[in-house]
Amino acid sequence: MKAVHLRRGFTLTELLVVLAIIAVLTAIAVPVSLKIRGSAQRTACLSNLRQIGVAMESYLQDHGQTFPQWPAGRSSKNQPGPSMEADLAPYTGNPELFHCPADAHQFAHTGSSYIWNTTQNGRNRYSLAMFGNDGDAHRIPLISDKEGWHSGSPTVNFLYADMSASSKVQFGVNE
Repeated sequence: MKAVHLRRGFTLTELLVVLAIIAVLTAIAVPVSLKIRGSAQRTACLSNLRQIGVAMESYLQDHGQTFPQWPAGRSSKNQPGPSMEADLAPYTGNPELFHCPADAHQFAHTGSSYIWNTTQNGRNRYSLAMFGNDGDAHRIPLISDKEGWHSGSPTVNFLYADMSASSKVQFGVNE
């Protein structure tokens, strides 16, 4: 009686088929997961801007409905003088609100991923103007991402003067 030898292992063809299937699944999964991650970062950024808007409402109540005199942003965390992130800190209670999750460098260096629209410095909230959009609070951006970090289009989020946050550009020159 001859002993039967059972094969233990994969043939080269079977191994190549399995590797090809894994490669195809990876090629499908990676772009999808990157898109989901980018969408989650954009949503977290919009949430940060909404909360900054709530802090700005409190700031305006304490300062006679007048916007502050801030520079657009700081060149470093150690730069003296007023700044959006420093002056709104008592109203937010969380410095991480000024960190867009898609920002890998600016927050660590300057303390904020966002930039202030200096055209609104010192203005009363009821007399805002920009590009001929006088009084259209929903069309006047106050704060935006410093850079276009978000994948897809549009790449920048905004906090408008009506304290709504959006990735849609709602401002432009009136004709």
